[in-house]
Amino acid sequence: MMSILSTRSDAQSNPIQVLYPLSTIKCVGPVLFRDQLARDIACILDVDDGVLSWSCQSQALSKGHQTHRPDFIVRRAERTFLVDAYREEGLPRWAGASATKEGIAYEVIDRSALPPIRLKNAKDLLRYARHEAALADRIRLLAALDEFSSLPVSEALLAFRETKPVAGLASMVLHGFVSMDLDERLIGPETIVRRPRD
Repeated sequence: MMSILSTRSDAQSNPIQVLYPLSTIKCVGPVLFRDQLARDIACILDVDDGVLSWSCQSQALSKGHQTHRPDFIVRRAERTFLVDAYREEGLPRWAGASATKEGIAYEVIDRSALPPIRLKNAKDLLRYARHEAALADRIRLLAALDEFSSLPVSEALLAFRETKPVAGLASMVLHGFVSMDLDERLIGPETIVRRPRD
């Protein structure tokens, strides 16, 4: 987990800016976002159960004397691929071909491709990424889920006695101890908490 600063490319002179939320879960290495769209894509990566890790601008693509560092390299169990956020000023047209030549998939993600409810839920959860649920609280919630199979958030929060309840539950979701549906609606008292599916 790291605090997040945004950097611009060498061609731009914009100052460093802070992009929210400030913490990450699955990032390996320095946290460097070019803009809010890249930050938002990272939020989606952090709550994707299939993503093992991601890193920022850590692999360079080149053509002749030109070099481009995609926003992310993403690692899943079955494959690794590069991701760029779509920008109006454009991306190098040769980036995809260069990635293919190196044997790695390359994707460009537009803002319209980001699921708005999942993004909002991810941002809400990541506000608590620096928190950790106390062991006793984790055991109480997991034991309750073993007994009842699922609980609404309003009841799951009652398991937390040593940790602030919302922070503790969010931390357990982010670290994979429990799961909840992030796509259907915004997290609320009726959202169902379960053990993760295998």
